[in-house]
Amino acid sequence: MGLYLVRHGETDWNLSSRIQGQTDIPLNDNGRAQARELSAAVRQRGLSPGRIYTSRMLRARETADIVAADLGMEARILEGVHEINMGAWEGYTWRQVREEFPQDYEKWYCNRRYQIPPGGESYEQLLARVVPAMRKAAKEQGDSLIITHSAVIMTLLSYLNGTPFADMAKNFKTKNTELVKLGEDMVCILEQAPWGGR
Repeated sequence: MGLYLVRHGETDWNLSSRIQGQTDIPLNDNGRAQARELSAAVRQRGLSPGRIYTSRMLRARETADIVAADLGMEARILEGVHEINMGAWEGYTWRQVREEFPQDYEKWYCNRRYQIPPGGESYEQLLARVVPAMRKAAKEQGDSLIITHSAVIMTLLSYLNGTPFADMAKNFKTKNTELVKLGEDMVCILEQAPWGGR
């Protein structure tokens, strides 16, 4: 059994470095091409996922549907693995956030695991829904391919590896449609560690 996490394909907001969060942005043409390349990569690596899960966000669903169709499968929504809610900051670049919301940004930057952006959610709140979803997928027989988002992957890997959340982009930044396999030791932690115990 293996869990393969994949960030969705490219969107126009990725190109312009805008914070997407839960704003439902579709893939662009390059993102659709990346999804087709992902299904080819899955085949080339000899992977045979028993199921394809996806976030409910449009950009993830589009990626998953392209891969699933190419592999002769159906993608299913896995609740809880949608992108973090960045509230009032969505649609801005990080530079614009620093300029438009200086005090809120400073509080968030200094304590980003627990601090909530205006109208959004914290990385801790994100974990509270992602970890149970991943545990559910980990109980399935065979491999699971999970199409999700960058903050989901970076937050989960920071949690499982016990590394500072302030360093998540430095440690675990993922490209569009990049495959990330959770090793058996990480899946073991995911299944056994009590939530909130790390």
